[in-house]
Amino acid sequence: MASATLIPASHRLLFCPSIARSCARLSLARLSPAPAPARRAAGDGISGGRSVVCAAVDAAAAVIESKKKKKSSFELQTLTTWLLKQEHAGIIDAEMTIVLASISMACKQIASLVQRASISNLTGIQGAVNVQGEDQKKLDVVSNEVFSNCLRSSGRTGIIASEEEDVPVAVEESYSGNYIVVFDPLDGSSNIDAAVSTGSIFGIYSPNDECFAEHGDDATLDQVEQTCVVNVCQPGSNLLAAGYCMYSSSVIFVVTVGNGVYVFTLDPMYGEFVLTQEQLQIPKAGQIYAFNEGNYLLWDDKLRAYMDSLKDPGPSGKPYSARYIGSLVGDFHRTLLYGGIYGYPRDKKSKNGKLRLLYECAPMSFIVEQAGGKGSDGHQRILDIQPTEIHQRVPLFIGSVEEVEKLEKYLA
Repeated sequence: MASATLIPASHRLLFCPSIARSCARLSLARLSPAPAPARRAAGDGISGGRSVVCAAVDAAAAVIESKKKKKSSFELQTLTTWLLKQEHAGIIDAEMTIVLASISMACKQIASLVQRASISNLTGIQGAVNVQGEDQKKLDVVSNEVFSNCLRSSGRTGIIASEEEDVPVAVEESYSGNYIVVFDPLDGSSNIDAAVSTGSIFGIYSPNDECFAEHGDDATLDQVEQTCVVNVCQPGSNLLAAGYCMYSSSVIFVVTVGNGVYVFTLDPMYGEFVLTQEQLQIPKAGQIYAFNEGNYLLWDDKLRAYMDSLKDPGPSGKPYSARYIGSLVGDFHRTLLYGGIYGYPRDKKSKNGKLRLLYECAPMSFIVEQAGGKGSDGHQRILDIQPTEIHQRVPLFIGSVEEVEKLEKYLA
């Protein structure tokens, strides 16, 4: 006579029709007699003190659990949601959340302007020259205004400094936070007319109330400006957050708040930045270099020797590949994904290179270090350089750790 093996009361499950059907499909139900004590202990069970265990119960439970863990194809994490999670975790505060959200809004507006540049007659030269002596494109001026207005209206920035402005600006509309934000509103604008990748770069420093604290109503503009300059001239190691937005075939927003690098892609259907990569890491080495070799003869001998070594096939029989867009954001983003090195060195024309320390080199170096890479001027870490002026320029070599260290050995 077949008898049922009883299981402990804590393991018994009531039957439901779906589980019963699953049990019915089993080819064999195994039943065996249970000892009397067990039967008595299970006296409140099914079928007169008898309980049946079905393998389908465990299988059904496993399926339910796996469905809970499986991410829905419709589940999206937007930049706003991500920022709120960082705030909840105590990584950033509410004011920083608002500042970053304002920057993302500025990037959306600039992305739209870039895409419609030819249609809106925003290509070509504006007619003015910026503080560095460079001709300003129409979109340079418009993008700077968009970025500045978004930061001002956030009410959480105390000082903003732009590559397109002569001096940092104290924001009178600040309610709290007083963060210092430095930015290049449109990097690579010379590529606009050709519809090549461009981008915006930003860095955020600690709140600082000193811009107004030391001055009364009778303070002169020069006094306020000078204090703002001093507050803005901080080394990149003081950065709290940095990022860039690339305007290309997709609009990509890359940001770090000191806990890794996160990549968001603008979804045109929702008008929101959606998280597409978490904790991005740059490869330790790479076979791609991005230098403007048109200046080769203007470089010093050590740098030329390094460049020649990249073209030497060596034992592998394969030299490095050259990829150069001419837009820092575009070249850097590719390097971040695939590894390698990007460089803008000093030469006989530009004794310190052309890239600005505050607006370009420091934020990008902060990002690459968060991704496991390295940023250098050829001799020292970019983030350790103390700026002496707002628009200071420095050479930049940035990318995979092994590639940057290789270059430093040549330049030593």
